[in-house]
Amino acid sequence: MRIAVFDTKNYDQHALDEANRRFGHEMVYFEPRLNRETLDLVHDVDAVCPFVNDRLDAEVVASLAARGVKLVTLRCAGFNGVDLAACQQHGITVTRVPAYSPHAVAEHAFALLLAVVRRIHKSYVRVREMDFSLDGLVGFDLHGKTFGVVGTGRIGQAAISIAKGFGMKVQAFDLYPQPALAEKLGFDYVDLPTLLAGADIVSLHLPLTAETRHMINAYSLPGMKRGAVLINTSRGALVETSALIAALKDGRLAGVGLDVYEMEEGVFFENRSEVGLEDDQLARLLTFPNVLITSHQGFLTREALANIAETTLGNASAYERGEALPNKVSQG
Repeated sequence: MRIAVFDTKNYDQHALDEANRRFGHEMVYFEPRLNRETLDLVHDVDAVCPFVNDRLDAEVVASLAARGVKLVTLRCAGFNGVDLAACQQHGITVTRVPAYSPHAVAEHAFALLLAVVRRIHKSYVRVREMDFSLDGLVGFDLHGKTFGVVGTGRIGQAAISIAKGFGMKVQAFDLYPQPALAEKLGFDYVDLPTLLAGADIVSLHLPLTAETRHMINAYSLPGMKRGAVLINTSRGALVETSALIAALKDGRLAGVGLDVYEMEEGVFFENRSEVGLEDDQLARLLTFPNVLITSHQGFLTREALANIAETTLGNASAYERGEALPNKVSQG
């Protein structure tokens, strides 16, 4: 199968080429994202392989179908950038990578948490400037604190296990609670307002849907425990940025760690050092000393990249052979 891979970085190509030794597809790599402006790059391919910020709207999907594309094999879990109804209408199958290394993202959440709580990012800058003072670097122990997990899928479960290792009390919210899981891992399910009111740390681990968009907003943020820390390694639009800025300005939150941002497209994964930021909200977030932002790198481990490549190309091979597709994305 000939596959056009979009939004490709060096680490993507390396992982895909390594995995493709087993599958034997013909890979064509493009650095730009797949969207209306880059459609002309698609020709003589059977499938396209977009990433999380590519945009396959109805117009793009129709053009892909006209060019003979039969498969969209996403190399990510999220699929909100793909018009599934249009794909169904044009007979294009969509597959994804529902899980790769949950430990990669969960561990990154704790990397952000520890850096924010212990002021590691501030300390690093100070020491680089030969300032070895400790004023303003007082943090707090994680041991004994309440860790609130929103979403208890594979990544949420990995985060719970890490939190238990730190000696934290864990509360969780999920639309579909799993009592047996709660008993096994030793945590309690509560409703979202209860979790927000009682948790010292709130960590988001759920997909972006119409129901979850801006679930952390101007109404829910005031219900968070004063002095709490918010961590988001899932999808940026789970958090309403303007409301988050307001909560930081009034001192409700002690810290924020973000690996995702709702308007990250065109910024994250790119080098903007020579051109600066046009996004005033992101620029404002970067001015807060208790906010740490990384550029959607939670997935970026050798193990996760290998798993993503293996599943992505495995989906393509299963489609090519006419086999069942457990990772197929269905409309609705």
